[in-house]
Amino acid sequence: MGLITGLCTFLYHLPQIYKWLLKPYYITSFFMTIAFLVVRKAPGLCEHLATQREDGNSCDFDWRELEILMFLSAIVMMKNRRAITLDQHIGNLFLFSKVANVILFFRLDVRLGILYLALCVAFVMTCKPPIYMGPEYITYFSDKTIDEELQRDSRITWIVEFYANWSSDCQSFAPVFADLSLKYNCAGLRFAKVDIGRYGDISQRYGVSTSPLAKQLPTLALYQGGREMMRRPMVDNKGRAVSWTFNEENIIREFNLNELFQKSKKLSKGRGLKGEEKQPEPLNI
Repeated sequence: MGLITGLCTFLYHLPQIYKWLLKPYYITSFFMTIAFLVVRKAPGLCEHLATQREDGNSCDFDWRELEILMFLSAIVMMKNRRAITLDQHIGNLFLFSKVANVILFFRLDVRLGILYLALCVAFVMTCKPPIYMGPEYITYFSDKTIDEELQRDSRITWIVEFYANWSSDCQSFAPVFADLSLKYNCAGLRFAKVDIGRYGDISQRYGVSTSPLAKQLPTLALYQGGREMMRRPMVDNKGRAVSWTFNEENIIREFNLNELFQKSKKLSKGRGLKGEEKQPEPLNI
């Protein structure tokens, strides 16, 4: 039954997936992923390649190439155990396939290895993963609006994501945060994002490091009345983020979103009809 449900879900979203994959980044990554396979199997080309097979068949993988490909499969499976979104699954496959291809091409022919490595460098410098552009209920703060908006109304609870466009983790998390905003956004519970890669002063004021070594991107923080009540991931004494998985289940549980949502809806309904402001009850998180 679960298999049938999964298949139906896949078929239902197939048009969106198809449109999503038809991006220059994914098309180029796909061809770079299968590059060694194409070279090794291409008629008219593979006959001139070196091989360590006992039968001398240069159009088939030798034992060392099979070992590298099996090791690649194991690494991708291990990495994808912690992957949350389809972007991360595909991204892991593309990344480690390119690494394996570099090794395979250098082993096959140094000239091919140098050429493929140069293509990988050019790809990284010129082609970036597409930014999520799907539906969301998210407010985007700037350095001039964040303080004012967080303190404007003490009845509103804000969940703010600190992110940077260059961070692959932030890009992978974008559809998860957007989906949460669609499910839980209401008058008393709002979702917001601020690009601290662009606004460096916010990074300092709110204590979120943009250093890749700190691994603090993305960071989620909950604010009530302008005061930070909690954040994930937490940071240790050395300024490094404590490992935390940014999936929907963890966020709903850690931030008590179901309870916050129910109380926030009551707060929005409890506002005075003639403009008077009603003090909110404490939100337990």
